[in-house]
Amino acid sequence: MIESERHRVILSAVEARPVVTVAEMVELTDASEATVRRDIATLHMQKKLRRVRGGAESIAPPQFVGLKGRPFAMNESHKIAEKRAIASAAVELCDDGDPIIINGGTTTFQMVHPLANKRCLVFTNSFPIAEHLLHQSKNTVMLSGGTIYREQNIILSPFDNDVTRNFSAKRLFLGCQGVSKLGVMEQDPLIIQAENKLMGQADEVILLADSTKFKSRSSLILCGLDQIATIITDDRIEDAHASMIDAAGVTLITVTPTRAEEEKREVG
Repeated sequence: MIESERHRVILSAVEARPVVTVAEMVELTDASEATVRRDIATLHMQKKLRRVRGGAESIAPPQFVGLKGRPFAMNESHKIAEKRAIASAAVELCDDGDPIIINGGTTTFQMVHPLANKRCLVFTNSFPIAEHLLHQSKNTVMLSGGTIYREQNIILSPFDNDVTRNFSAKRLFLGCQGVSKLGVMEQDPLIIQAENKLMGQADEVILLADSTKFKSRSSLILCGLDQIATIITDDRIEDAHASMIDAAGVTLITVTPTRAEEEKREVG
């Protein structure tokens, strides 16, 4: 990511939240800590943000606080071949007429394309998923209620009396920040609260996670592996991680992505 792109990402982050740490900016930009600190210093000198110990804050702090994590637009094309293959395998588990929940995320979003040939009852908290299925499929679509988080393109509510409690699903399809022996990890408490509600409305939970998620970590645990029925990942998963899933009694589905297009873009 070139300097101007990093600056836009950093400024977007500090405008969404009162304070953003250096570690969070490293995650958002895929840059080194030293590079991020130089970017903060530059933007501080330009009076576009205020440098603080361990991070930066907005010159005009937002009244509305966003979620932690990379924006949807930044993640959408990352590991796209893996995401498409994983999502396709997830849709193969669905039959016409099935009530399903698809949680917002860039991997779960890829389910919309193979779902074009299905007629399911889909409950989602994702605007992109709902919009695509509405215009490009015959599936029935229901949206959750709550606050719209623009960067992640999802709707979340801290309240128990939203429409989530009125939907019963055969399966919940879920993405994540990371996976370890401790369980499934996410970055924001509000996301965990919302996903816990969704998990309570489904007969089984299917986790969609590319192989890099087994090396990613967060300080927040959504649930133990014992609450996951199936994990779908790509064929680059390490043997140790596959053994961990097997030991937890979770069904593992591995897919082989068509990476030719992605590798061509990387070479070009």
